[in-house]
Amino acid sequence: MTSLPAPAPELTIGRQGTYAGAVSRLVAFGADVGVSWGLFTAAGALVTVAIQLFTKRTITITHHQDLTLGALLIWDFIYFTYLWAVSGKTIGMALFGIRVVTREGNLISTRQAAVRTLTLPISIVLLPISILFVLYQKERRCFHDLIAGTVVVYAWDARAARLRWISRAEPTPKQPVT
Repeated sequence: MTSLPAPAPELTIGRQGTYAGAVSRLVAFGADVGVSWGLFTAAGALVTVAIQLFTKRTITITHHQDLTLGALLIWDFIYFTYLWAVSGKTIGMALFGIRVVTREGNLISTRQAAVRTLTLPISIVLLPISILFVLYQKERRCFHDLIAGTVVVYAWDARAARLRWISRAEPTPKQPVT
């Protein structure tokens, strides 16, 4: 079985640390919405089944819309805040090679993650203006980035990129020892 050649280093390592563009950010956010919704739906189904097993009562979301909306908002707050505070990236961001950091390039604090999550709806409501900010501003920051003091950068894991190409059919040339 033949494998594809490794991407050029400038395509993976060379872009690390540069500000992420609007398309990368939007696609990663779309993936996060899908992941978050899927996890919330699965958890809701498990809770529904557990309630039916233990109480013999049937509950539906349509009878508890306010409770469901509140639970979804709390879940999304936890999803984004926790992942940003712990690793600087959500699942969608990890899939598309971006991460949120301070303006100095460090991991963001829990407070910054919470502020970023709470102000994210501003950027969503003002999406056309947010996209213009990302396109024309040097640091490519949205409103929630400006308020939280964060930036989004490309951050591909170079080690993982190398591991994908370990099974190459042809041997890689050895580096000369200097």
